[in-house]
Amino acid sequence: MHLRVDVAPERHQETPPAGCGTGAGIGIVVGMNETPSSAQSRATAIPWPLVFGLGSMALLWPLTALTGVGGTGAPRALAIVGFTALVWVAVVGFGRVARPVLTLTLTGVVFGLVAMAASLLFGGVGLPGETAAAWTVVPALAMDAFWGFVAGVLALGVQKVRGEGR
Repeated sequence: MHLRVDVAPERHQETPPAGCGTGAGIGIVVGMNETPSSAQSRATAIPWPLVFGLGSMALLWPLTALTGVGGTGAPRALAIVGFTALVWVAVVGFGRVARPVLTLTLTGVVFGLVAMAASLLFGGVGLPGETAAAWTVVPALAMDAFWGFVAGVLALGVQKVRGEGR
């Protein structure tokens, strides 16, 4: 007993007369139900969870102030800034993150927004909270974006040295 299954008419084609290794008629397999252009756009998309995760490191400011870790003043500030920069460059530089400069520039903006929100909630010195003038918000965000850009350039350098620069 034979079972006959009819398929769509466009599937009834002759197999191309290509031998093994000729590459004739063979396309690039990117992924199931995926076109090369959608795979490319997915590969260059901004990794928003990473941006928000790294930007949340701004919470180190109120956390260290509340716990007393790191002391006060310039040593604490340098430790937080240095640790944050090191983590950003390491995660994006050693990770396979596409568009590291844009990713860390946006991370800097998110860092600034989280710092401002923390300052409004917990109060803080040097952050645009209740005690700072409203006009300081834009320069503060611009400065955070600039430091994110610098970290992104460093991360791109790490990727290029490792042979993964995009």
